[in-house]
Amino acid sequence: MSLGGRGPGAVSCPEVSARSAVLEWGRERVRVGRWRGDGPVALLSPASDGPLPSAPFLQRCAETLADDGYAIVVTPALSRIEQAPFLAAGFAEQEGLRLLTHDLHHLAPVPEVAMRRALDGDRPAVLAVDAASFSDFWQLDDWSLQDALDATPATRFRVTAGPAGEVAGYAVCGRTQRRGYVQRLAVHPGKRGHGMGSALVLDGLRWMRRRGVERAVVNTQLDNVAARALYLRLGFREQPEGLAVLRMDLR
Repeated sequence: MSLGGRGPGAVSCPEVSARSAVLEWGRERVRVGRWRGDGPVALLSPASDGPLPSAPFLQRCAETLADDGYAIVVTPALSRIEQAPFLAAGFAEQEGLRLLTHDLHHLAPVPEVAMRRALDGDRPAVLAVDAASFSDFWQLDDWSLQDALDATPATRFRVTAGPAGEVAGYAVCGRTQRRGYVQRLAVHPGKRGHGMGSALVLDGLRWMRRRGVERAVVNTQLDNVAARALYLRLGFREQPEGLAVLRMDLR
């Protein structure tokens, strides 16, 4: 335990071996876990049910993580407003992201693609598709996949099948009240061009609309031309203000 006890001016933190935990200081809360579940990089996420963390609180969190052996801390994709206290605490931009939104008014039919609910036994195949689809920094492991599934109160986790029935693509979509999120989308590079990405996204958007969602959002890397083209083709509109993943070196 770093920075003292559990009083209102202290941050409580688990040991380094913990998969994920909550750091608290008064009313402020953030979630922390290892980036990709391994190594000296921590993922620090604002708690969805708490206030925007302050710069002093984030500095205390950074000190706690450094004391517990982490070398780097990164954030999920944050809006400009969400970035402000992190930047004031000493974080810097790791990578900018495009932000796209959809009002769900006009949705194309879902392409006829073999698709079903993801099962626990699908996780190794899902992670293999993810590893083939993203660069090392952005790849998920089992913990970060679960973090995506737990990020919203309601979640839809679907997979598509290739010719031999193998998992060829997947999507994680979430919903918080009237806001929807395409949390993660990946189709194996060798199985693209058959409508799987469109099917997974449209399935998620229709699920959101049935549950009263009024606006869906998704973000992509600036150089991910194919993903941007897919979302624009499905009716998303790019927003002038993007998002950013932030980073702080602790050593």
